[in-house]
Amino acid sequence: MPRLIPLIVIAVAIYFWLKARKAKKATGAHGSAGRVSNGDVAKAAAKLGLVPADRLDVEMIAPETPERKAVRAAVAAGDWKAAAAFAEEAGRDWHQRTRRITLLADLAVKDDDWLRAWLREQPQDPAANAVNASALVYVAWEIRGNLRAKATSSEQFDGFHRVLAQARAAFAKAQELAGDDPSPFIGELPLAMGLGLPHEYVEELWAEIEKRDPYHLTAHTNALQYWCAKWRGSHEAMHEFARRAAARGGEGRLLTLLPLEAYFEEETHESDIDPQSFYSRPEVVAATDAALADVAAATALMDPRDGRILMVRHMLAWMLFWQDRYEEALEQYREIDGYIGCAPWTYSSDPKDRYTNTRDYTAAQIVKARSL
Repeated sequence: MPRLIPLIVIAVAIYFWLKARKAKKATGAHGSAGRVSNGDVAKAAAKLGLVPADRLDVEMIAPETPERKAVRAAVAAGDWKAAAAFAEEAGRDWHQRTRRITLLADLAVKDDDWLRAWLREQPQDPAANAVNASALVYVAWEIRGNLRAKATSSEQFDGFHRVLAQARAAFAKAQELAGDDPSPFIGELPLAMGLGLPHEYVEELWAEIEKRDPYHLTAHTNALQYWCAKWRGSHEAMHEFARRAAARGGEGRLLTLLPLEAYFEEETHESDIDPQSFYSRPEVVAATDAALADVAAATALMDPRDGRILMVRHMLAWMLFWQDRYEEALEQYREIDGYIGCAPWTYSSDPKDRYTNTRDYTAAQIVKARSL
């Protein structure tokens, strides 16, 4: 799901090297639940009807809709009017509008002729300007590349900062035209990370987002990245932001994802944390339970295949796995199986391996328990 959650790509690029040290439980390093052989692990996943590893999609978190497929084809053919209609069809559903702006911006990175034509014909169009601003951010990260700072050239950094400066000006225009739409304000959050904009500026930016949509899940997950220790904040700032979001979210709004992401970010960032004990702490278990209840409430309010619900399920599968809650974890794996293009799997240099190790170990523990 290209750049549906733009900061995942950025976070993964910098932290690939750190992530591989985790998740050894799946290969037999976890003793509290009993050991199973590698052969049993492989057989258990098949026995429970789980998707074979070679059929897992590591780019998406759900099958692409016909509308998204159609707009891809249209912009590839240079049809900017189709892109404009695609954005407008979201109406005042700000989650959908942000997703659509994000997709169009991603498509413009590879070929922006249609976007240039759109801006020429409708230079004051809010959607066109929001797409343009976000596309510039994505271009900047393409220039910078996926390597750590010491492996990135000065030319790459120069280009990165030059294009981000252009993006900042583009966001200023897009925000002037936005009205009630939070999309160009949300889109500026990764720019704030890249340029290291001060906390005070981001707090003002966040106030504009909250004024327009105080429960926007993608806005919250993007902002959490800014406040985490690996970017412009700290563990303390990140957890405080996450706690406030979850507390005011309300049932079914899925902001209970934020504390789980914060715990995941902290564990991932610190090389000396043992994930088994870390994720089994009472406060993490309580946050996991809150997110489970939130997902149950959300499925009564929206399509159970909505990407927001699936995002939470992916993180729940990870938490429940480490908490030895295998039957509950399996429920999540069954809902997400097949499409794994998001955290926590993408925080590994081999997302498919991370996913299948944890999922198949869960399956083996369940098969073993049911056979007793």
